[in-house]
Amino acid sequence: MAEKKTLSRQRASSILNAAAKRTVLVTGDAMLDQFIWGDVDRISPEAPVPIVNFKRESFMAGGAANVARNLTALGCQAQMHSVIGRDDAAKTLRELLKTDGVGCQPLITDASRQTSCKTRIIAQRQQVVRVDRETRNDVEPRLAKRLAKSIANGLAEANALIIGDYGKGVITQNFLDELKALGRRHNAWLSLDPKPIHSLDLRDLSLITPNRKEAFELAGISDTSRHTQPLKDKNLMRAAKQLLGTLELNVLLITLGELGMLVCEPDKKPFHIPTLAREVFDVSGAGDTVIGTFTLAIAAGAAPNEAAMLANHAAGVVVGKLGTATVTPKELLASF
Repeated sequence: MAEKKTLSRQRASSILNAAAKRTVLVTGDAMLDQFIWGDVDRISPEAPVPIVNFKRESFMAGGAANVARNLTALGCQAQMHSVIGRDDAAKTLRELLKTDGVGCQPLITDASRQTSCKTRIIAQRQQVVRVDRETRNDVEPRLAKRLAKSIANGLAEANALIIGDYGKGVITQNFLDELKALGRRHNAWLSLDPKPIHSLDLRDLSLITPNRKEAFELAGISDTSRHTQPLKDKNLMRAAKQLLGTLELNVLLITLGELGMLVCEPDKKPFHIPTLAREVFDVSGAGDTVIGTFTLAIAAGAAPNEAAMLANHAAGVVVGKLGTATVTPKELLASF
């Protein structure tokens, strides 16, 4: 029987209702996103740069922590497992996660690390500059073992784990291997958003969600041509086929920006989902929304193509908002 290529509002509602009874774990690089908002009406006499007149500032959980807040926004239970510093950014991040309903007791404090903080200065709805403060060293092995133990305990109640690798030191090869072993032991779904610059063995995961550039880098293939119809893009099809076979994935989900998403499964024809975004204000955090929504839908019993279509709707909503945004079940269903 052929799989349906559309997702009805009724089926989406059924998936979200089931999702509300699920718990999903998140691990990886938890960050704090700081936004400084202002206006520009003149250029500095000291250098050819705009002078931003400060109006307000706001903070949001970012990185893997943004994945966790996307999950709770959709109504499920989420736990954040990571290592952060003992600083003001860590304190703010914990408070934000608690406000968003994310379980943050598993967070481990390491006084030698600086909590990753990305400061974005925005004027007239446009990002002027970003300042990053962070530690990129690998987490100490003893802390990685503590993290793995807390995840093992969490998998007693959850059947899915999202791994957010942003190259800041939490996800090492040894830690990833331990997570794979835990996934097999608990029969849990493992999703990972890869960063090719951080070379890791990605075999035996359930799902990876690279964008087009990352997919070609992971496949070791040059992106020499581009077709407006992804299924007719021979170069893209070659990269997808190689990744799916080499990494032995359950699902490969390649995000293609304005061209939507490509869903690939073993022994099935690739499935293209056109984008649903009507107006794009900010794409930051959209990938977090995609991997969070997809994984939660799988945990709720959805088929991969259904999970991808739901994630596509979620991404279409969040890119219409400023900042690292989330989507609620009500907003998500309204998009159908």
